[in-house]
Amino acid sequence: MKENKLIYLDHAATTPLDKEVFEKMTPYFCEQFGNADSPHAFGRKSMLAVDSARDSVASLLGAKPSEIYFTSGGTESDNWAILGGAYAKKREGRTRVLLSSIEHHAALSAGERLQKQGFQVEYLPVNEGGRVALREVESRLGDDLALVCVMAANNETGVLQPVSEMAKTVRASGALFFTDCVQFAPYRKIDVKELGADMLSFSAHKFFGPKGVGVLYIRDGVRIEKLVGGGEQERGLRGGTLNVPSVVGLAAAYEKTVRSLQETERKLSELKTRFLQGISVLDGVKINGDVENALPALLNLRVDGVENTALLFNMDLKGVAIAAGSACASASVKPSHVLLAQGLSEEEAKSSVRISFGKDNTAEEIDRALEIFVETVQKLRALNAVKNS
Repeated sequence: MKENKLIYLDHAATTPLDKEVFEKMTPYFCEQFGNADSPHAFGRKSMLAVDSARDSVASLLGAKPSEIYFTSGGTESDNWAILGGAYAKKREGRTRVLLSSIEHHAALSAGERLQKQGFQVEYLPVNEGGRVALREVESRLGDDLALVCVMAANNETGVLQPVSEMAKTVRASGALFFTDCVQFAPYRKIDVKELGADMLSFSAHKFFGPKGVGVLYIRDGVRIEKLVGGGEQERGLRGGTLNVPSVVGLAAAYEKTVRSLQETERKLSELKTRFLQGISVLDGVKINGDVENALPALLNLRVDGVENTALLFNMDLKGVAIAAGSACASASVKPSHVLLAQGLSEEEAKSSVRISFGKDNTAEEIDRALEIFVETVQKLRALNAVKNS
């Protein structure tokens, strides 16, 4: 492999659009361009494609087509589930909401909005491995509880949460349980009956589908207020002209993803192990998060003596793309709220980077990225030693 070839290790932020998926989307841009809600032949063809995509996604999730709603992505789905669910439960006198302290910024922002509107919002702590204890949820149940939100897999560390057990407990109390599956869906099979959540979300661009389209699953019988008004689309709950090409792309990408889950798991596990073995030559590098309960695709590393911004910049100069955390917070100079919640100091959080592997990465790429990573860390540490001497 040529040394100047760019190496992408930031798949938790986004993934490239699969070429087969793009081919399936193409006719709906220029040829079959009708508005899916128009009553004529052009509209009917588009709606047929949407219905087919909805059926496909529902089948893969073990859900009913009527439980699948298409959105603009994970951020909208999270906001809709949390706000819409809380608003609906307020009618029952339930005005308290629980969010895990490591949720995506979309969920945390929705929580802040609810707080401003008079809801009591509480945050569930995590242990040093980044997991929420079931007993923490159980201890906060009550007749005033509206909704609990705990993500299935964290987007910065890949740590998995015991959401099935939580969902069962929360639903039995009369509250709603929502889980963000945006990072979970690309790597684990979702069966909505086994998972047991009232609502769950995911986004196509995390599994080689198009950007700007996502899913919100809402279990039959769950009442939720609309978030986006303006039309009768999506059974009157989500206004706006359907993005037909992207809906088709989401379904195609998800079907391909589910079909290859075992193969992807095996390959990513091998790549992760290879990278960890390679960095063992460096002292002062630690994994952030529960190693035994994490996705194979993500690796969050604390590199003592190195600021993550300097490490990212120098890796990028050498053609390797990694991240400091969530892409949604990349412009922020604040340390990761996820790592702080796990008990890291601000200095430790600012010395941490996220490396996320993809199905198209090769062992050769990993070896080259390792070489650059080790060289860069050693160089930055040497510079810091001179600066501090």
